[in-house]
Amino acid sequence: MSETPDHTGPESESLPVPQGSIWKGINDALKGTDADYTKIDLKRAILLLAIPMILELVMESTFAVVDIYFVGKLGASAVATVGLTETYLFLLYSIAMGMAMAVTAIIARRVGEKDKETAGRSALQAIILSLLISLPFAIAGIFFAKELLALMGGDEWSQTTGYQYTQWMLGGNAIIVLLFVINAIFRGAGDAAIAMRVLWIANGINIILDPMLIFGWGPFPELGIEGAAIATNIGRGIGVSVQLWVLLRGGKHIKVLLSYIKWDAKIILNIIKTSLGGIGQMIIAMTSWIFLMRILADVGSEAVAGSTIALRIMLFTLMPAWGLSNAAATLVGQNLGANQPDRAESSVWRIGFYNMGFLIAVAFIYYFFNNALMSIFTDNERVIAIGGEWLRILAYSYFIYGWWMVSVQAFNGSGDTRTPTKINFVFFWLIQIPLAYLLAIHWDWQHSGVFWAVFFIETSAGIFTLWLFSRGKWKETKV
Repeated sequence: MSETPDHTGPESESLPVPQGSIWKGINDALKGTDADYTKIDLKRAILLLAIPMILELVMESTFAVVDIYFVGKLGASAVATVGLTETYLFLLYSIAMGMAMAVTAIIARRVGEKDKETAGRSALQAIILSLLISLPFAIAGIFFAKELLALMGGDEWSQTTGYQYTQWMLGGNAIIVLLFVINAIFRGAGDAAIAMRVLWIANGINIILDPMLIFGWGPFPELGIEGAAIATNIGRGIGVSVQLWVLLRGGKHIKVLLSYIKWDAKIILNIIKTSLGGIGQMIIAMTSWIFLMRILADVGSEAVAGSTIALRIMLFTLMPAWGLSNAAATLVGQNLGANQPDRAESSVWRIGFYNMGFLIAVAFIYYFFNNALMSIFTDNERVIAIGGEWLRILAYSYFIYGWWMVSVQAFNGSGDTRTPTKINFVFFWLIQIPLAYLLAIHWDWQHSGVFWAVFFIETSAGIFTLWLFSRGKWKETKV
């Protein structure tokens, strides 16, 4: 397939666009192409990368809702067991997602340099490292599931019956880590369509098997909460098998050879070094939310409920924005590898405008229809009012939030994962948590104090991150 050459100068904006080119681009994005993202038109590159990344995230969020729906039929203790197990999985997710950031940056840089052999070797080293990271969690889950649930305050049902869910989820955690990391390999290489299809396969199978194994439909045994964990392991295990098959067969942009299976300390250390910042980002972000929820718990259960529902709404509606931001990471990494830093920067500014436009539309909905959104999930008027207030306050910050998401991913895509980590540490831990406590508890603003603290910090952090990005030092990052 021939691709349109890149033109990033002013004259390129006046070039005629062929009829049907958008629909063709959408079709190509879903199928996957062998396009060189360092050469084709930036609008087309963004389209080809962003659409499958958006759909990948939408499927993941859909699965999360469906999974908890079926488990919820088993009662409060079953839901609590899932929640307690996810407390441990959140630490694993932080490591896996932080590592995925680094892998995307490294693979993108090697592909941009047209060094496909090193890209393939780096991919295999990332897989080996993933297996090593998952081992301690697997041992803890298989042999100490009851103790881990007891440590988190699990009730008697969780410790005598629900522990089997914890055993399966932690014992099979390598599948989760591999799914994260190998999809990061595909995204970094520019094979976003493959990453999308893998997740649709994995979560689609999971959704189908969930009710069958939980409730014993058809020929399947009734396994209860254990069935939910088995369904997850089977679905995502099949997804990982597909990933490995595609990697060995060769995707559009990357291929792994069996001859690469050997320990490469240099590549491993580079992945670890680059991953530390990403892991730090995730841990800081997740723990800061835990502290905020603890402050809201002092305000009251309705404040926690309203905030939880509002947060779910926010996460779901942000999926397209995250997809666009992930596309920025790939474009930055590949274009820096191709020694085209100006094109890398242009891609970020362009995606930033797209993201801002989308989130302004979301902010409009939040501002005028916040109570209607909340009422989908609850009929408690107090909970609706609290959650609606947070959505309305969030609407004020979304103009900046779109830029923040893209600029953070630009740093990550360049391999500079430490700068966003430092920003998160200062703004979230050192400022946001004390400010939220001061406003909510000391000055008695209650839940409103937490919401306004989040607005102030996220707006400030967004502006500061964008300013740092505009200075351009990220272009000098080596990975």
